[in-house]
Parts: sequence; structure tokens; C-alpha cells
Amino acid sequence: MDNFTFRYSILFVEGLRVTHHSSYPAFIVLFLAYIFAIVSNITLIFMISTEKNLHDPMHFLFCNLPVNDVIGTTVILPRLMQDILREASERSITYMECAIQAYFVHVFTAASHYILMIMAFDRYVAICNPLRYSAIMTNKMVIKLSALAWGLAVLVVTIMIGLTLRLSHCRSTIENPFCDNASLFKLSCENVGINNAFGVIYSIIVACLSAVSIFLTYVKIAVLCIRSKNKALNSKAIKTCSTHLAVYLIMFISGAIFIFLHRFPEYAESRKLGSIMFHIIPPGLNPLVYGLQTKEIRHKIVKVWNRKIRNS
Repeated sequence: MDNFTFRYSILFVEGLRVTHHSSYPAFIVLFLAYIFAIVSNITLIFMISTEKNLHDPMHFLFCNLPVNDVIGTTVILPRLMQDILREASERSITYMECAIQAYFVHVFTAASHYILMIMAFDRYVAICNPLRYSAIMTNKMVIKLSALAWGLAVLVVTIMIGLTLRLSHCRSTIENPFCDNASLFKLSCENVGINNAFGVIYSIIVACLSAVSIFLTYVKIAVLCIRSKNKALNSKAIKTCSTHLAVYLIMFISGAIFIFLHRFPEYAESRKLGSIMFHIIPPGLNPLVYGLQTKEIRHKIVKVWNRKIRNS
């Protein structure tokens, strides 16, 4: 049979190289990280949904972030934890399951950029144009911005994964701890130049677009703060922007490491670790950095905590 048209229905995931003795400690670390990320992000979603004083454009837009983080952790960590406890020969996955996992991995990555971009726009309007904030950031605008962020992520990732699914494949090993677009098209013996170019160009465009838009937003806010003598405004701008920038840098650095290490086979193990960290560090740190730094959310957490102490 021609290798170029052969298709494996069952694939083997290379996974992490862990010894038998270190597999259980690694499982426990990943399990605790997963539980922490899920509980903290779902708690934020619940608080924003149920607390009336958090029903404003800023918090509704922010709510997209924990939803995306829940997707990002759930799409890889449960299966990765199973694979760590399995022998290397037993780490199998169907091609369709692999494609679905790759799809949501990239939706999570793309949506992370777009969500932080619309959040930056909200902060720009709030700080630079406060008198028109209520008129601009209506409920309809919040829905449009959220739909735009998710719609762009879904549209481009659908095209990217679609280009990969058209390929036949002559290999059956995923050289990664989980499935992503690059791991899928590397299974093919056909010319994958289009897939590689699309993935690299799209990654560069999204990264540059988010970096430039957020940079310009902060420059305009910084200029306003320098010109303004309002200490309250400057303090609010610094707190808001520093928190948003910290979340963005965590996401940007974590993502850049594993995306570009995919192109250098000699750093395979570092790439694997970096790819996992992208699905652990941002979802775990975002609730701490953004949630606890936001006064309204922090006060709500303290209020609930004090209530529990009194009841006990």
C-alpha cells in the first residue's frame, strides 16, 4: 500500500519521559495543579455570575478568561495524567480523538490572545474616556466583543486543523505529550509546507497583533496618566494595567516557548515541558493575579471567608 495514502486509526502518544519511581510524584503534582486551576477558575465564574456588584462590562469580559482556562487545562491534563501512569506502549489515542484535542488546544491558545485584547480595549475606554464608558461598553458591545474573540479563534483554528486533516499519514507516533496541529501534520509523508507556513504565520500574526494592540493601549494610558494630575486616576490605571500586563506576559512567554521549540527537534524534552506549562501556569496564576488584584473580587472572597469562619 502506498505510504502516502495509508492512515492509522490508532496513534501512540510519546508523552513525557518519566521513570517508574517518578511517575506517581509527577501525577500528584499535575493532579493538584489541575484541581487548583479548575476550582479557582470555576469559583471566579460563579462569583461573577451571582454577585450583582460584579455585573459590569469589565467583569463580564474578564469572565471569558477563566472559561478559556478551564478549557485549556481540561483538554490535556486528565489524559496526560492517565498516560503518566501507563507504560509507553499503552499510551494510545484514536486519530479522531487526537484531532479534537488538537482543535481545542489551539482554540484555547488563540482565544487567550483575543480575550486579553478585548479586555485591554475595555480598560482603555474606562481610563481614557470615562465619561463615555457607559455609552460605549453596553451589554450589546460586551456580547459583540466576546463573540468576536471566540469567533476569530474558532474560525482560524477550524481552517488550520482542516488543512491538516486533509493529509494522509504514514506515521503513528505523536511526538508530544498531547496532540496539536504540528504533531498531527508531522505524521504525514506528504509535503506539509503549507501547514507549517500557515501555523507559523498565524502564530506570528496573532502574537504581534495582541502585543502591538496592548502596547499601544498602554502607551495611550501612560500618556494620559503623565498629563493628568489626578492621583486617584493614576493609581487606578497603574493597578489595572499592571494586573492585565502580568496576565498577558505570563500567557505570551509560556506560549512562545513551546510554539517555537516545535521547530527545533534537539530541544524535544524542553518543548514538551514548555507545552505542558502553558496549560498549567496561566490557568493557575490568572485567578490569583487578576482575581485577587481586583478589589471587588478580593472583597467578595474575604467576605465569604469571614462568613465561613463565623459559621464554624
